Amino acid sequence: MTIFTLTDDQLAVRDMARDFAAERIAPHALQWDQDKYFPVEVIRQAAALGMAGIYIRDDVGGSAMTRFDAALIFEALAQGCPTVSAFISIHNMASWMIDAYGNAEQRNKWLPKLCSMELIASYCLTEPGSGSDAAALRTRAVRDGDHYVLNGQKQFISGASAAGLYVVMVRTGGEGAGGISTLVVEGDTPGLSFGANERKMGWNAQPTCAVMFDNARVPAANRLGEEGIGFKIAMAGLDGGRINIAACSLGGAQSALDKSLSYMKQRKAFGKRLDEFQALQFRLADMATELEAARTLVWRAAAALDRKDHDATMLCAMAKRFGTDVGFEVANQALQLHGGYGYLSEYGIEKIVRDLRVHQILEGTNEIMRLIVARKLIEAAR
Repeated sequence: MTIFTLTDDQLAVRDMARDFAAERIAPHALQWDQDKYFPVEVIRQAAALGMAGIYIRDDVGGSAMTRFDAALIFEALAQGCPTVSAFISIHNMASWMIDAYGNAEQRNKWLPKLCSMELIASYCLTEPGSGSDAAALRTRAVRDGDHYVLNGQKQFISGASAAGLYVVMVRTGGEGAGGISTLVVEGDTPGLSFGANERKMGWNAQPTCAVMFDNARVPAANRLGEEGIGFKIAMAGLDGGRINIAACSLGGAQSALDKSLSYMKQRKAFGKRLDEFQALQFRLADMATELEAARTLVWRAAAALDRKDHDATMLCAMAKRFGTDVGFEVANQALQLHGGYGYLSEYGIEKIVRDLRVHQILEGTNEIMRLIVARKLIEAAR
């Protein structure tokens, strides 16, 4: 197989996700956005189809698929709603960290419920004072016998308050990346609380809250791996997360392009259909070309991550930067092609624009993606 030709199995996986999005997500996406409703029952239906543990090993109920498969799935789901697709992506990322770094007891305790989404997982890295500079996080975990005592706050946490499990990066040692460890905090832990659901530009169909720890006691048995490897765990999770969020951008943008093609067949100006104007045809061609180029890079990065290539982290950063920039620009152009109607909520375009804007920020800002790529290039040239 090359990355330019999908196998029958991959086509079946993509089509399964696309059909689910069309039937179960797309018809409700605008209402969920308006009501700020988190459709837990629908994402659990996605879990029943294997989409909550896509690249989790099958001995604990995972689907044991590849990162490439995941990219296909998240793009397809995002054609129904980027917000819902992105949250399922985050749940998969947090679950994978337990699968990859957890011991047998931890995997058997949590992953079957995560793969069914009986438990929903959130990923807790960002803090009020440390976003891009993640190694400067301040949330402290102090060892006290068989427990850690946690104090601090995480910010912009997707699924917070609704999740039952939080994969949390905490400081157990000194300053810098080497002092960070990873703890799994269960949702009913005393001392764990949440801020109000943030009022956001987009991503309204999933809650985003601060996660606060006030002398929260977490068993030391809930630590993933050894002390001091938490930053490594967080970054490994983000490699896949960046591919996933780029794929979500592609799906949202593809939906916006499809809506534009349909609209331009019907709308007339100056006695002609919009799709008969050459200038607008050129714009459509550019939108489709940019999307295809971004899709190819996302697939390339996903295949590299599956193979554990030495340049996989750099390719993931490239794919995230390019895919999310292209996705937002294509959606924005689609809004322009709709004219004033694009600005109305009922056409669904302005929601896609709002949802995709944050993809250029989360999972590492696109400025940080450039920094990662530049550092890898400079290291390779030495």
